[in-house]
Amino acid sequence: MSNERSPRRGVLLIVASPSGAGKTSLCRRLMADHGGLELSVSMTTRGIRPGEVHGRDYNFVGHDEFQRLIDEDAFLEWADVHGNRYGSPRGPVDKALAEGRDVLFDIDWQGARDVAEKCPEDAVRVFILPPSLEELRRRLVTRSQDADDVIERRVANAKGEIEHCDAFDYVLVNEDFDRSYAELAHIYHAERSRRFRNLWVGDYKAALLNEAV
Repeated sequence: MSNERSPRRGVLLIVASPSGAGKTSLCRRLMADHGGLELSVSMTTRGIRPGEVHGRDYNFVGHDEFQRLIDEDAFLEWADVHGNRYGSPRGPVDKALAEGRDVLFDIDWQGARDVAEKCPEDAVRVFILPPSLEELRRRLVTRSQDADDVIERRVANAKGEIEHCDAFDYVLVNEDFDRSYAELAHIYHAERSRRFRNLWVGDYKAALLNEAV
């Protein structure tokens, strides 16, 4: 009999953390190692920056178009950030999941909450914790992307973000990157194997039961 493993429904994997806890590095490695996992591309009203590519980094649209999509409830989540709007269109995500493709969200806890509320059957939420706030501060300093006052604000905000980890399905402490990555990959693999996502199981089971022995 055939060993075909389709059709299946995709996984909507949402990874969140305080800034500096390592979620983006973990997500990049997960995507690099898994060709079937694609990053949700956000839509924004801000202007395109040098080196950015429309459709790869963001989908760049005008304010009127963004507002039209809000009015049509076409976003899984959206927010105003420093005078610009950012959002995750629902259509491409729904299409990917229905076609058996897995979608990754690298997002904050508010966005994770909103996406999970819109997609309760598909969403798998993972929260990444730092081993300590002091280590979080050290990582933020080491990456040299922010001024000292911004770093201290990010560390202070981390407490408020950590309070929301109870709403997530899985919680990982990113003390050792390789071990944390292995745990995240295990979660992803396990969720791909959930019976309700593998629509082929019913026919496969029936074929097994109908085999002559």
